[in-house]
Amino acid sequence: MSFNQFTNLDFNDIRTQIKDYLRSNSNFTDFDFEGSNFSVLIDTLAYNSYVTAYNTNMAVNESFIDSATLRENVVSLARNIGYVPRSKRSSIATISFSVNVSAAALGSNFGARSVKLKKGVVALGAANNSNYIFSIPEDISVSPNSAGIAVFSGIEIYEGNLLKKTFIVDDSQPDQKYILPNSNIDTSTIRVSTIGSSVEEYTPYENIFNVEPDTRLYLIQEIEDEKYQILFGDNILGKKPASGNTIEVTYIETSGSAANGASNFTFSGKLTYLQGGTETNITSNISNITTLEGSANGDEIESIDTIKYLAPRVYASQYRAVTATDYTSLIPFLYPNIESVSAYGGEELDPPQYGKVFITIKPKNGDSLSDVAKNTIESKLKEYTIAGIKQEFLDLKYLYVEYDSTVSYDPGLVTNKQDLFSRVITAIENYAKSTDINSFGGRLKYSKLLSQIDNVDKGITSNITNLVMRRNLVPAFNTLANYELCYANKFHVEVEGFNIRSSGFTVSGIEGTLFLTDVPDTDITIPGRPLQAEPKTGSISVIKFDENNQILTVIENAGTVDYVKGEIILFPINISSTSLLNRIEIGVTPESNDIVAKENLYIVLDTTGKSVLTLKEDSLTSGSNRSGTDYNPPSSYTSSTKFTR
Repeated sequence: MSFNQFTNLDFNDIRTQIKDYLRSNSNFTDFDFEGSNFSVLIDTLAYNSYVTAYNTNMAVNESFIDSATLRENVVSLARNIGYVPRSKRSSIATISFSVNVSAAALGSNFGARSVKLKKGVVALGAANNSNYIFSIPEDISVSPNSAGIAVFSGIEIYEGNLLKKTFIVDDSQPDQKYILPNSNIDTSTIRVSTIGSSVEEYTPYENIFNVEPDTRLYLIQEIEDEKYQILFGDNILGKKPASGNTIEVTYIETSGSAANGASNFTFSGKLTYLQGGTETNITSNISNITTLEGSANGDEIESIDTIKYLAPRVYASQYRAVTATDYTSLIPFLYPNIESVSAYGGEELDPPQYGKVFITIKPKNGDSLSDVAKNTIESKLKEYTIAGIKQEFLDLKYLYVEYDSTVSYDPGLVTNKQDLFSRVITAIENYAKSTDINSFGGRLKYSKLLSQIDNVDKGITSNITNLVMRRNLVPAFNTLANYELCYANKFHVEVEGFNIRSSGFTVSGIEGTLFLTDVPDTDITIPGRPLQAEPKTGSISVIKFDENNQILTVIENAGTVDYVKGEIILFPINISSTSLLNRIEIGVTPESNDIVAKENLYIVLDTTGKSVLTLKEDSLTSGSNRSGTDYNPPSSYTSSTKFTR
C-alpha cells in the first residue's frame, strides 16, 4: 500500500495512515501496534505531523488577504496593493470663544498684535460619564478687532492628547526606522517637520505619483501592535532628511468613538501674545466656550473585515472614480465615518441625466450627512474624478418596514411566555442589524426573517408575519407644495382601493383630521380587452371620517400612484399640521415580502414603532383541540378592513 494521503489534518486520521503505511511493509504485517510500546512512537509521529500540517495550513491561509486572520498579516497584504488602513479617529467638536485683549491691558495698538492659541490641550469635555481632553494639532492665531477682542470662531478641537516624538537622522544606520511608540494614534493629526539650518514642513502623501526629488513628503504605514512608522523619500522619489537633522513628529493619541457626544467644554488651553519680542501668556478675560457642534465622528481603528473588503476594491479602482463601483470603494477610504454608500450614474434614471453621478451616504453616526461633510467628500473626490462628470449628493431616504407577527407556540414546551416574547424580539432586532438589511442595495429576506423567529425556541410551532412598507412625509407647513414618495418596490393592489393608509393631518381651509388613500384605475377601457384585473396606476384621495365613522372624500384627485414603480405623487397641497410630530406616515402593502433597497433608499426594519408581536397558544400542537374544529389561524393579509385610522 502506498502512503499517498497528504491532505488530512485530523490527528486520528494521520495516526491511522501511519499504521496502514507500516502494515504495507512485510516486517509489520501482523504486528500488534496497540498492544506494544510502538504505539507511543506512532502517537508521537502523528502528533508531530498534525502540528506541522496545522501550522503549514495556517501559514498558507495567512498569505492571502481574504483568509488571513492576524491583523499584521492583513495590513501587510493590503500594503502590497497600496492600501493604508485607516487609523483610529478622534472625535471632533467645533467651538468658539473670545479673549478681551483690551481688558488684559495689552496696549492700545490692537490691530498690530495677534493672539495665539497654542497647539496642544484646548478644552475638557464630558461624554458617556467620562472626562476627555480636547486638543488642536497646530497653533491658531487671531488678530483682535478694533475693540480689542480676539474671537476664535469655528475652532475644530480633537479628542486626545497632543504628543511629540523626535528622531535624529543618522546616515550611518542605513536601515534606520522612525516608529511612533504609541498606539491609538489619529494619523490625520500627524505633523512632521525637520529641524536643521532651517525648519522644513513635510506633507503626507497617499501615493507617489508626480513626486519630484525635492518634494518634502512622508508616508505612513501601520506595523505591529497597531503602531505607525514614518517613511521618507530617498532623494529620487521625495526628499530625504539630511543626516544630523532632527525629525519632529507631533500627533494626537485618541480614545476614538468613546468620546462622541461631548457638548459642554471648559477652556484649558494656552493663549499668548507677542509684545516686545517676548511671548506672554494670557490667563484672564477669556470667555466661556460656545459649542457650535458637539463632538462626533470619533471612530475605532479600521477593522480586519473592513480592510479585507475595501483594499481589493480601492486597488481595483486604481485611485480613480469612473464607475459607480469606484465611488462606493473610494468614498469610505477618503471619509471614514461612513456606514454605507450608494452611487449610480444618471443614465440609469428615467429620464436619463447624462454626465452625473448620484451619491447617497449613510453615516455611522446620525441619520444624514452634514453639508460640511458633503463638501469635504466632494473636495477630496476632485483628485480622483474625470472631467465632465458632476457629482450630486442626494439625501438619504428611509424605507421603514413594519411587521405584524403572530407566533404560535406549544404551551407544553414553553414555560415562560414573557421570556419567549423577549427572545423573539431580540431575534428580530438582531436581524434588523444584519448586513442583509443595513446597506444600500440591501434586501429584507422574508424567509430569513421567518426562520429567525421560528429558530428562537423549539416550542415555536409557526408564525404568520405580515409586512407594511412606510415612508415618512415631512411637509412644508402652511405652504402650497407638491410631494413625491418613492418606495421602489411594487405595491399589492386590491381593486376596491384603500391600499394606501396614512396618519392624520390638516389642510388649510378644510375642517377635521384628514387621511390619504387611493382609488385604482379600473375603468380604463382598451378596445378588445377587459377592464384591468390588476391596476397599474391609481389616483390619491384625501378623506376624513364623519360623526358616524363613515368615510367622506374631501379631495377626489389629490395625486397619482404608480403601483408597479412604487411611486406616490401628491399635487400641490397646503398642509397646516400633522397628528404625528412633523410627519405624515404613509404605509402600503408590498407585492413581494422580499423588500429591496434601491438607489438612495435605506431599509429600516421597525422594531420599536408600529410593529406588533403577538404570542398565541397552538391548541392543535398541544392537543387541546385535536379535531381542529375551533382552530382559527391568523390572517395572512395585513388587514381585513379597507381602511384603518
